[in-house]
Amino acid sequence: MTLTLAEADKVLADNFAPWVLDLGLIVEETGERHAVLRLPWSSGLAREGGGMSGQALMAAADTATVLAVSCARGGFVPMTTVQQSTSFLRAVTGADVLVDARISKLGRRMAFAEVSMVAEGGTEPAARASTVYALLG
Repeated sequence: MTLTLAEADKVLADNFAPWVLDLGLIVEETGERHAVLRLPWSSGLAREGGGMSGQALMAAADTATVLAVSCARGGFVPMTTVQQSTSFLRAVTGADVLVDARISKLGRRMAFAEVSMVAEGGTEPAARASTVYALLG
């Protein structure tokens, strides 16, 4: 039931606000219950001190979860974020971030996911998020 990379790219292009698309997210991998996006490094996303902003990381986690749910459902369905809790563990400076969203529970009306964000070349997460979505369709 998973989506191909091309199908996931189309979900991304067709269902997100222009400012989310401006992040330059790239679909790297799709699976039956997960999606991995690349958040490219940009000085425009850096906060004071040079680290990637939390807002960009949270938006990438939210977007990756939508794609993971779409993979698990076999296509995009309308959904909305109910809760997102993000912990920032270490700064990301000058590196892309791999955003790996994995569905932990998928029901008819609710989806739960865990998201790990690791700087490219790193082994330890820079941030982690837990997300909950209401499925509307």
